Amino acid sequence: MSDQSRGGRIRATGSRRKKPGAGRRALTLAAWAAAALVLVGGSALGYVYVKLNGNIQGVDINASLGTDRPVDTDNGSMDILVLGSDSRSGANSSYGQDQGGARSDTAMIVHVDEGHRTASVVSVPRDTIVERPDCENGRGGTAAGERRAMFNTAYEVGGPACAVKTVEKMSGIRMDHYIEVDFTGFKRLIDELGGVRITTTEAIDDSKSGLKLGPGTHTLDGEQSLGLVRTRKSVGDGSDLGRIQLQQAFIKALITQVKEIGLLSSPKKLYDIGDTATRAITPDSELDSVKELASFAGGLKSLGSEDVNMITLPVRYDPADPNRVVPLEKASEQVWTALRADRPIPASATRESAGDKGDASDVVTGG
Repeated sequence: MSDQSRGGRIRATGSRRKKPGAGRRALTLAAWAAAALVLVGGSALGYVYVKLNGNIQGVDINASLGTDRPVDTDNGSMDILVLGSDSRSGANSSYGQDQGGARSDTAMIVHVDEGHRTASVVSVPRDTIVERPDCENGRGGTAAGERRAMFNTAYEVGGPACAVKTVEKMSGIRMDHYIEVDFTGFKRLIDELGGVRITTTEAIDDSKSGLKLGPGTHTLDGEQSLGLVRTRKSVGDGSDLGRIQLQQAFIKALITQVKEIGLLSSPKKLYDIGDTATRAITPDSELDSVKELASFAGGLKSLGSEDVNMITLPVRYDPADPNRVVPLEKASEQVWTALRADRPIPASATRESAGDKGDASDVVTGG
């Protein structure tokens, strides 16, 4: 991990200040597109359903998880694990060499409250040391659990089901849904949307992500947006914690823009975004149709960026390895207790966290 340095400061143009998190990008955009699609109606809807349903490739995680899971509160609230995959295979090969597997590059736990009026998003740093449970490995065997495993290895050894199982073990919260998006799908979504508008108050020049931006307001295309959410070396101390802050600011901007774009005014634009969105995501088997996505979106359509509170899981740098972080146990339990009780996350939970203070925290400001 590099020494601390000045990073580019960014704010989401047009959004009000609240604590900003990141993979919700696919969740919000895909759900909004599906909801708007259903509202359009018309004689062509049958064809649209067949066409877009054919795009969606779901994954059945319930079969692998079995019955040893946290209790489903079933009070109207929703908990969703959103993952961004770092696979370099296929269309993603331009972002690095394929190492024969993928890890969760971005992970967020999204809690929508019982009334669907507010949401809390907890970003989990990929380098967080957690206790990973035994998981099915997808080849008929079992991947042994580890007491000190990096969080993102759960996806690598056991796919989506192991990622969900690991989150449920650490939080005590049952995940109602799972949504995954990869690099290429994310980039295409942003391009179809027409880009996302952000403002930087300092220059960003990151050799690893390839992003170069001067101070000012920019409309980022898909490639630039992907560069922004992958940037880490030029932000804060160069760690994943600073990168998460950039991701959170970007998602705030994206939520605002999706709300303002007026998809219903252009059926062609609506269809094109819906087509791209349904190709970009891999949802769980309970969200693998346009109808199910539209119903899911109905619970999110009233949420604006000001209604979403985003934090990073309370962590500190691992004394045994400064390139890793470990959860602050008491503070993390405050977060999970609040979500289980369907209450806002208390400010005290992040007060001592390395993820929500220091230069990396200062990078993100409201507009």
